[in-house]
Amino acid sequence: MEQLLSLAFDNLSSYDGPKIRKGLRQVEGLLANICLSRGTRDRRASVISTSATAAENNEPVAPSKTLEQVSDDPAFCEFFKLQEGFEWNVALRLVQTLDRLLARGADGSNDLLIMSALELVQGVMLLHPPSKALFSREVNMNLLLDLLEPDFCPAIQSSTVVTLVTALIDTPRNTRTFEALDGLLTITSLFRNRCTARDVKLKLIEFLYFYLMPETPSIPVAQPDPQLPGLLQRSPSKLAKAFVGGHSRVSSDGSTRPRSAGDGETRTQEEKQALLGRHLSSVAELVEDLKQNTPFGGVVG
Repeated sequence: MEQLLSLAFDNLSSYDGPKIRKGLRQVEGLLANICLSRGTRDRRASVISTSATAAENNEPVAPSKTLEQVSDDPAFCEFFKLQEGFEWNVALRLVQTLDRLLARGADGSNDLLIMSALELVQGVMLLHPPSKALFSREVNMNLLLDLLEPDFCPAIQSSTVVTLVTALIDTPRNTRTFEALDGLLTITSLFRNRCTARDVKLKLIEFLYFYLMPETPSIPVAQPDPQLPGLLQRSPSKLAKAFVGGHSRVSSDGSTRPRSAGDGETRTQEEKQALLGRHLSSVAELVEDLKQNTPFGGVVG
C-alpha cells in the first residue's frame, strides 16, 4: 500500500494537469477498493495492487460496506494505521493539491480536478475521521472558504459545501475555526448573492440547517488501560466502531452527556442561532422549521 500511495503522492505533487489527474484516480482506486465487499483476503490483496487500473477502466463495483463493516478488514486497518502518520496521510496531500489547483485559476480542466480532489477529501475524512483535524487549522479552513467565492463555478461551490459539512460534523473545534474566519458571513453572502445558482442555494440552506443542529462530537474520550501497551489501545477497528456507535457516554454521576473533545469547544443551539443572526434575519424560522419537520433523521428535538 505504501508503494501505491508513494506513486499517487508523486503525481499529486506535480504541476502537470494529467499527472495530477492520474494521482487523484490512484487515490480514488485505493479508497474505492477499501470500501468494496470482497470474498477473500487474497482477492483483496490482488485488488488493492491493481486499484489504480480498475479506477481508470471504470470497472463495475461491488456493494459498498459501512465503516463498521470495513473496520475488521486487513486493508482498512493497514490504511488507517498509515493515516496516523504525517508521511502517508492522504487528506494532507489532497489539501496541498487543492491549494496548488486554486492558485492555477479557473478553467474547465482545472475545475474538474478541484471537484475530484474535494470528493476524495470527503471520502478520506469519512474513512479516517481523525484527518478532520486538518481543518482546525485556519490555513486549511480558509482554503474551503476561498472555494466558495463567486468566481468559482456552481459545481465547485456545491462540492465545497458538502466537504465543509464533512469536515465540521462531530468536530466542534473545526466549527469554531470556521466561525472565527467569518465562515458564516461567507455562507450567507453567497446565499444572498443574486448570481448564485439555485442548486448552490439549496446546498447552502442544507448547510444552515446542519449548522444549527446540536453539536455532538463522536470522537470518544480515551480511557487508558494501564494493563495494555499504548498502541493496543488505539486499534483502527475499535476506533472505527466507536465512530458509528452511540453519541453519548455515562459520566461519573451516572448521567449521559454528549462526548466532547474538550471543555468549552461546543456551543448550544441558541449560541449558534445568535451568531448566525448577525448575518441572516430569518434564523428563528430556520430553527422552528428544524423542530417541526425533523430533517436529518429527526436529530433535532
